[in-house]
Amino acid sequence: MANPFFPGKPVPPEHFVGRTSEVNFAFDLIYKRSHCAIWGGPGMGKTSFLRKLASEQALREHGIDPSKVVIILLSCENIIPFTPAGFWREVLTMLCDQLDSEPQLQAEIKPLLEQTVTNDSLRQALRRLGRKGKFLLLLVDDLDAALVSNDQYTEAEMVTFLAQCRNLAVHAEESQYLSMIVTSLQPLSQPDCGPKPNPNASPWYNHYLFQSLKLFTTSELVKLLTIIRPPMLRGEIINITGGHPTLVQTASFLLWGQIQAGAKPDIDTFAKGFERDTQQIFQTIWDRCNEIDQALLMLIALLDMGGHIEEIQFNLDGIGRILTQHRRWLSTLEDRGVITSSSTDTGTFYSFTSSLMKKWVTEEILKTSNTLIKDREKEFLNLISHGQVGKVKEVVTWLGNHPQKVRSVLDWIAKVAPVFPK
Repeated sequence: MANPFFPGKPVPPEHFVGRTSEVNFAFDLIYKRSHCAIWGGPGMGKTSFLRKLASEQALREHGIDPSKVVIILLSCENIIPFTPAGFWREVLTMLCDQLDSEPQLQAEIKPLLEQTVTNDSLRQALRRLGRKGKFLLLLVDDLDAALVSNDQYTEAEMVTFLAQCRNLAVHAEESQYLSMIVTSLQPLSQPDCGPKPNPNASPWYNHYLFQSLKLFTTSELVKLLTIIRPPMLRGEIINITGGHPTLVQTASFLLWGQIQAGAKPDIDTFAKGFERDTQQIFQTIWDRCNEIDQALLMLIALLDMGGHIEEIQFNLDGIGRILTQHRRWLSTLEDRGVITSSSTDTGTFYSFTSSLMKKWVTEEILKTSNTLIKDREKEFLNLISHGQVGKVKEVVTWLGNHPQKVRSVLDWIAKVAPVFPK
């Protein structure tokens, strides 16, 4: 049996598991020719989700005749550099390519490519689709690339482009033949997402209904990992990945390869491969964080260390309570699947979704321990008091001088080893 897990690439529709309510929500909108903005942090499965929506089986299951829909799935990141002209031409080119089985309709639309391609070109193509009883399902991945200006794409052009998209989706008569689903790393309504809003006009994203992709639920994980044996090992996979889709796929792929090979599974080989193959997703998550986010993650990592190392506990007293005052920033990190929260009688506590992410951030602290506070003092002072910054500096110095102690606390392998197949 082929390995049923897909690390580092989109999951094929036939192997797609979970996200039932999210898929149903999207298809309800598609059925009504409405529009949806899917958002989620790096590695949350946004591309896999779009591919699921594009599958014939999923269309049929949700009452949509595949012969009545033309599907285009494109990524804005593949239009380099991103420009509106490049986007409209790519959409129209892909639309023509999808009509190879209908030469007459293709012949009606193809001449539009011989002119300057604009949003109006797509509007004309939609009208021709509508005459044939069809509609366009436009799946746009990585819309973030269209929300950043470049040398060939000014903010004024961005405002115009987004207004054209909204007009095509809402105001044009041909909007009845279009359903547009887009993905992004954060909600399109975030203040730092896209151009500054015009107070005298509806927001450019107002026609989208929002849907987030978050960590897998326990029931989704049980279904996805049902072929991993023994059951206790499944539990540890859930623990070390925190239900993060990319981490789950990576860990399961490596485990399946060892279990099916016929050789004796080796925990060290698995651990080495897992840490190696997850470096990129952790780096991406870190790079997507602003400096305040990174400072928060460092403080959460230090508080976690303080819970295991008696020598530094005193220096961190009170910082946890102050952190909870920054709920807006913390909620953003939680929405991205980087951290989780739990509430008790004594307050709210934050921890990393994955023990490997905690290890990665802690190692990031130790790599720059000599200059960390100096380089990030402004960000830390936005979060905690001047006196507490001094205490944090002492903790970072202590950790840098006791690497063995740190490594023992971060050793996630010891928790998996007892349930690893013998």
